[in-house]
Amino acid sequence: MRSANLLSLRLTTRIRLLVATAAVAAFGLAWVGMRAARAVEMGELGALSAALLLVIPVVFWAARRITFQTVDTLHGLDDGLRAFRDSDFSMRLAARPDEEASTVKRLYNDVADVLRSQRADLFQKELLLDTILQRTPMAVVLLNGAHRVVYANTAARELYVAGGRLEGHHFDDIAERLATPIREALGSSSDAIVTVRMGEGDETFHLSQRTFRLNTLEHRLVLIERLTSELRRQEVAVWKNAIRVINHELNNTIAPISSLFHSAKLAQANPERRDRLGEIYETIEERLAFLRTFLESYAQFARLPAPRREPTRWQEIVDDVRALYDFRAEGDLELESNIDRAQMQQVVINLVKNAHEAGGDPDAVTVSLQRSADGTLLRICDRGRGMTEDVMRQALVPFYSTKSTGSGLGLALCNEIVEAHGGRVRLAAREGGGTVVTCWLPG
Repeated sequence: MRSANLLSLRLTTRIRLLVATAAVAAFGLAWVGMRAARAVEMGELGALSAALLLVIPVVFWAARRITFQTVDTLHGLDDGLRAFRDSDFSMRLAARPDEEASTVKRLYNDVADVLRSQRADLFQKELLLDTILQRTPMAVVLLNGAHRVVYANTAARELYVAGGRLEGHHFDDIAERLATPIREALGSSSDAIVTVRMGEGDETFHLSQRTFRLNTLEHRLVLIERLTSELRRQEVAVWKNAIRVINHELNNTIAPISSLFHSAKLAQANPERRDRLGEIYETIEERLAFLRTFLESYAQFARLPAPRREPTRWQEIVDDVRALYDFRAEGDLELESNIDRAQMQQVVINLVKNAHEAGGDPDAVTVSLQRSADGTLLRICDRGRGMTEDVMRQALVPFYSTKSTGSGLGLALCNEIVEAHGGRVRLAAREGGGTVVTCWLPG
């Protein structure tokens, strides 16, 4: 601001000087005119003409010099600002020490240097971020308000279009090529875990979607993470933990039983202590019953038989489960599916039991049924605490549980039964709080 004021003062002084010079020149010309009139009479016309030729060039030279410097500075600033508009900060203005606009030109050059440095720093950060996103195994897609792709990393291109280009395409057209479970999850705004058949095996994905504003415009970020290898790694770790738990419980039962048998032998040999035999045998029976129940819960998951399918009305399954738990039934309960009634009844029991234990309003637990284009959809909804992203990632892993007394087999068993029927299970956060478990069954 100080430099601008100084330049303005200098230009004002020069213009005033030019005006004064012009006024003097005009007065001189008038005086020369009068002298010329007299010179005609007195014969001094040559001297006056020489004086006139001397004054006029000086006036025009001074005016031209001031005008040229001013116009040159304005043209330079105009070109520089146009370059700024086009994000070009490489242009520099030549600043000569003897001109009034040198301070402003140097200030422009300093601003250009700062902007160029900041732009280079921003470019390096963007390059680093893009390098990280391109190498991450998570599929990342950024959509604008018109649902067109403005950014996609390598994993997203491989997942959606087998390595093709995504930028500029409408996301709905791209999503149409995906499997039905992923397409349905993308249609919702909540996180979800889906399992789909790909090639010779099943693949499990975790979907996350977030909406935010970028440069005042609404954008949507879609993240799809392949969880199959991670679930397998966690499953191995959980199996190891399960083996340790089983070994611990066996030792906790076998050691007391061994001690009780020793006590029983002593009591049998001593008539005075035979009255304790009943108490000892009762304790042994209790420990064996506990061990039998404990092992049965694990064996049930391991020896799940192949489903014995038969036409079954869902109304019958809903009525059987309602005798154990309260819930609200919705949808078309008269639907009939070719399923194993006992196994699917166990699925509904486990899911409704989990819904009641989620901590929400029991009256908000619902079981709904509806027919889809290629099968039947069974949904169990609650208004409980919901699942964090970490819990949702591991919810289908056997023996994983967030409950202090849970076995971690409920959801895993449901998933095994549904997959044995050729279906799939999807977990999702419920809008307004809670969880939605969706089971799709073919046919």
